[in-house]
Amino acid sequence: MRRCRYRGQRKAHIQHVLTAIAVNIERLSALPPTHEAPTARRPTAFQNYLDQREITRPKSWRTPGT
Repeated sequence: MRRCRYRGQRKAHIQHVLTAIAVNIERLSALPPTHEAPTARRPTAFQNYLDQREITRPKSWRTPGT
């Protein structure tokens, strides 16, 4: 990271950010896989509000089993 491909502070900053993202992806790919199922989160207050008024929620908002 000592030498940037680009000139200018903005472009250099973008290069540093993208390099950091790539390094983090490499670190995450080296971790062993987990076989645990993700835990379901409780519905938010807004989701409860929609449910009480029987307003349909987008599919991505539904809790498992509903």
